[in-house]
Amino acid sequence: MRPALRIHGAALVVDKNVADCNCTSYIYITLVIIYGDLPKNKENIIYLSNHQCTVDWIIADMLAIRQNALGHVRYVLKDGLKWLPLYGWYFSQMYLVIFPEGTRYNPEIPKVIADSQSFAEKEGLAVLKHVLTPRVKATHVAIDTMKDYLDAVYDVTVAYEGTVDHKGQRKLAPSMTEFLCKECPRVHIFIDRIELKDIPEEQMYMRRWLHERFEIKDKLLIEFYDAKDSKRRNKFPGKSVHSKLSLKKTLPSLLFLGGLTASMLLTESGRKLYVKTWIYGTLIGCLWVSIKP
Repeated sequence: MRPALRIHGAALVVDKNVADCNCTSYIYITLVIIYGDLPKNKENIIYLSNHQCTVDWIIADMLAIRQNALGHVRYVLKDGLKWLPLYGWYFSQMYLVIFPEGTRYNPEIPKVIADSQSFAEKEGLAVLKHVLTPRVKATHVAIDTMKDYLDAVYDVTVAYEGTVDHKGQRKLAPSMTEFLCKECPRVHIFIDRIELKDIPEEQMYMRRWLHERFEIKDKLLIEFYDAKDSKRRNKFPGKSVHSKLSLKKTLPSLLFLGGLTASMLLTESGRKLYVKTWIYGTLIGCLWVSIKP
């Protein structure tokens, strides 16, 4: 397999999972393909996205770094997640990222999908196939509170190649480990930039608007995964850009984080602290999340 650069958000990731554990480490390209309203200038925005896996957090960072906004990304997540080691502090700290579905779309948990579809049908809303019925409260509070400071809302639809089996059924999206440690399929991102004047202010009307946005997402994903014409699968409609990141934007973060980690691992006390932080921090974080969902 040919060695190349693999870029993930603000870092270059070394992939050691090649052939066997004794082989030389390589770095591979992950291709990020962007469609729709390509962000160019730095803006204050609310980022609305479908949610499939923890990699979705990195996708938001990928777009933020292209606008020189990395470090200004904020997430609306479950309160308990703030206790996860390292990541939790980052999440609790202007890109405001909201996943209106409230949980991940997971084909391996069909009950969640069925309950979401039943709720939509009961409420007289369109039943969605590839996304869950969105919840409006966080979106309404965020837009209503920050409307005087926002430039726009980015409606983002994310699709990962390789997440359909040979029968055409959706598979689980890549986990963080798979994304960082294996050769990842291409990531497709469709962006629709929405002016605030086009969004209803009252929660009742915003709820209908948000569901209509998710109907659009669902149609995009149906085309991506289920199009009868094989040439139309694995891509969104319209023109696309293979969005590359320069080393100037990614290398400083890699050197900083790598140097910080290396400085800890060079001493015995540092190594012990590093291991204990991850082991006990992860256990406490998981226990907290399970106790306080």
